[in-house]
Amino acid sequence: MKKISSFLAAAMLILTSALQAQTTVQFSVNANAPGSIISKNIYGHFSEDLGRCIYDGFWVDPSINTPKAGRIRLDVVDALKKIKVPLLRWPGGCYADQYHWSDGIGEPTKRPKRINANWGMVVEDNSFGTNEFLQLCDLVGCEPYIAGNMGSGTPQEMSNWIEYLNADGNSTLAELRKQNGHEKPYKVSFWGVGNESWGCGGNMTPDFYSDQYKRYATYCINYPGAPLKKIASGANADDYNWTEVCMKKINKWDMWGISMHYYTIANNWDHKGSATQFDEHDYFAALKSCLHIEDLVTKHSAIMDKYDPEKKVALAVDEWGIWTDAEPGTNPGFLYQQNSMRDAIIAASTLNIFNNHSDRVKLASLAQTVNVLQALILTNKEKMLLTPTYHVFDLYKVHQDATLLPVQFFSPDYAYGKDKIPAINASASKDKDGAVHISLVNADAHSAIKINAAFLGLGYKTVTGQILTSAAFTDINSFENPNKVKPATFSDFKASADGLTVNLPALSVVVLEIK
Repeated sequence: MKKISSFLAAAMLILTSALQAQTTVQFSVNANAPGSIISKNIYGHFSEDLGRCIYDGFWVDPSINTPKAGRIRLDVVDALKKIKVPLLRWPGGCYADQYHWSDGIGEPTKRPKRINANWGMVVEDNSFGTNEFLQLCDLVGCEPYIAGNMGSGTPQEMSNWIEYLNADGNSTLAELRKQNGHEKPYKVSFWGVGNESWGCGGNMTPDFYSDQYKRYATYCINYPGAPLKKIASGANADDYNWTEVCMKKINKWDMWGISMHYYTIANNWDHKGSATQFDEHDYFAALKSCLHIEDLVTKHSAIMDKYDPEKKVALAVDEWGIWTDAEPGTNPGFLYQQNSMRDAIIAASTLNIFNNHSDRVKLASLAQTVNVLQALILTNKEKMLLTPTYHVFDLYKVHQDATLLPVQFFSPDYAYGKDKIPAINASASKDKDGAVHISLVNADAHSAIKINAAFLGLGYKTVTGQILTSAAFTDINSFENPNKVKPATFSDFKASADGLTVNLPALSVVVLEIK
């Protein structure tokens, strides 16, 4: 019996040692081989006229007792300024191709009311329109990105909108803008020529869309001091043929970028699953779905490289994030969902992927900013809370316009059942002041991972860190407990002459600053 016990003890010791070896990662950051600039516009956001994103999110009833500029609530604005939101996309989404810009200018009480046929069949009063959106962008300090109506609009309509916003002088449309309170041109650069033209934007083929793009873009005029950055409506997820056709037919013809849309789905489109009531099976499935975006970016980029080896055309992932079933008791057409620690892991992992592909990915927009899908902010009358996803963007803002530094490591597996995904992902950058930031994600729901980090070409004196984690992947911030998931100081690392040893907890996002 003693021999058996001794054998078992020895076996357990060997197994324990093996497990410890599996969860220790050799990690390097190479400051001698700087890469591309991580465009700040990768950290952009999407605000569609959908549900409670604009109305009751940004744009509130005058009776709501919160600081406002007109009807724009300033606590939301201040939260977005803090994370340095660089870009805001509007009015859609699917809504863009039913939106006629002239409905949203002039005296608000005289604007026509329209039915939002895409999202809930509610009546929109158009009190939030072009000038209000540009005021919002000005308050936030971000660039506007306007999605033009190709689906139900005309080239003339899009051309007029650009003239209204960007033309100086005494044209009728420039004078109309002045009468509506803005003397100088807005100089809006980013324009989407249609949205999801393969689906809600017109159910087009890529060949038909490419011809339409060239027709519409012909009349998108560059006014003095306001050159346009036109973005073609690109692929749905893995529709590589769409990218192939558009790059072949449009590439050399006045296209700043081409979009790609991809949503993380834990189950399937008919039953996406709950935002809060899910188990490890759903958690793992969502993470696997999230990480698939790297395959999509890699393969679309490879197609773009065939026609644009100099990488002049940007890949704009201008809709991304996790999509779950709407919260029970809410209008299903409003797409209101809570936001959990799982969503923070998804956001951090996706941003690491975009950072590492910043040679081609130059713009991205999380869907969506307030009260819709993977929102940064949730509101309830006067109350406002910041979601776990918001805190990821706060931690990661250090990467904006910094220089990518290559990282190299072999991730251990996070296994569930017979399936597995990489447990960790990461990116690193060096900012203009010389500080290096490393963002690390441990998606494993159970196991901490030890990282031995070596730095090539990098000397340092100080290391500081922040962490976002929680006890369970279902943890959320609620109006009753708005700070359940929030960043904290991270100090579980040890610096030495050889580098840095980091103990990365399970279910965590860590950002280290090295100076």
